[in-house]
Amino acid sequence: MPDVLVRNIDEETLSNLKKKAERNNRSLNAELKSILETYGKVDIEETRNMVREELTKYRAEGRMFSDSVDDIREIRNR
Repeated sequence: MPDVLVRNIDEETLSNLKKKAERNNRSLNAELKSILETYGKVDIEETRNMVREELTKYRAEGRMFSDSVDDIREIRNR
């Protein structure tokens, strides 16, 4: 598993993180890993909004998606 190095953390922030880790009965490393995993997960609503924005731009340019059924049939018939 890759490592991450974060430099120049404010002393107060680091102290607060250590306290939080202690309250959760975790090491600082485990607490930071938990925080990163929580905030690093894909937000489905954010993803949906991004797709909607891209689709709106795509349609504004007058572009359309091809019928994938026809595309798949063409590929299979090769």
